[in-house]
Amino acid sequence: MKWCEEQQVDYVFGLARNARLEALISAELGAAAAQSRESGKPVRIFTDLSYQTRESWSRTRRVVSKAEHLPDKSNPRFVVTSYSAERMDAARLYEELYCARGDMENRIKEQQLGLFADRTSSATMRANQLRLWFAAIAYTLLNHSRHQGLHDTELARAQASTIRCRLLKIGARVTVSVRRIVASLSSAFPLQELFARVLANLQGNPALSP
Repeated sequence: MKWCEEQQVDYVFGLARNARLEALISAELGAAAAQSRESGKPVRIFTDLSYQTRESWSRTRRVVSKAEHLPDKSNPRFVVTSYSAERMDAARLYEELYCARGDMENRIKEQQLGLFADRTSSATMRANQLRLWFAAIAYTLLNHSRHQGLHDTELARAQASTIRCRLLKIGARVTVSVRRIVASLSSAFPLQELFARVLANLQGNPALSP
């Protein structure tokens, strides 16, 4: 954090909870628990704190707390940040900025697990780099298909592995003649209407027009 501040780099870091921090939001945790018992639903209350560790921090910093109560337990969380309260309030900073890193991690896992970006067991660095490029290109194409071709469909928010297995991994009969190659898809394919709709959406997208 000190380095970030010296270099004028903004930061939002998760902060491990401890007894001191939890004591500072004891009232908010109690209020969240009461509201959760009354509604039967999780409740979050966000608070700004000025906090400094006893030894490791050189100065007081802004800490945003999330006093959350789930149906069966309390779930306090804390982040430390260089952002001022005037620049971004506590709830927005936690839910929109800090939590966005979880979605970024999901996208990395999606490429790694759904499109096999982790298969880098070749003997040379160049070969492994090429395999990563293939996975990255595949994700770019699939993500474009998800946002453009699958817009307003049942798979609009599907994971890469789901789209690959349900929409792209289709058995076909390939016939090769002198003049053409014909790929015949099964008329029993359960998502053929969706497949045709995705194709039409992509063909009608100006970004894909020649």
